Amino acid sequence: MLEMLKKVLINFRDERNWKKHHNPKDLAISIVIEASELLEIFQWIPEKDLDNITRERKEEIEEEIADIMIYLIFLSDVVKIDIGNAVIKKMEKNLKRFPI
Repeated sequence: MLEMLKKVLINFRDERNWKKHHNPKDLAISIVIEASELLEIFQWIPEKDLDNITRERKEEIEEEIADIMIYLIFLSDVVKIDIGNAVIKKMEKNLKRFPI
């Protein structure tokens, strides 16, 4: 599924000739900006209200998560990193670092 999503996003980007604007620095900045927008939804919300806020603002949360994922995929394309393999390698390290 990730590969299919990547193809769709890369095609979208390339049809608009946006790749020239996609360098690692600007994509990393964009990821942080979108993550900050996600965080802003929860800012100053007491823990007891988190479930309600998550339900009430689910669409906004979904959009910010999507924006973050889109920029991650664009960044991984530019720096030639397979996200799936990167996650597997990281989990292998985590299994050794945090045994049951």
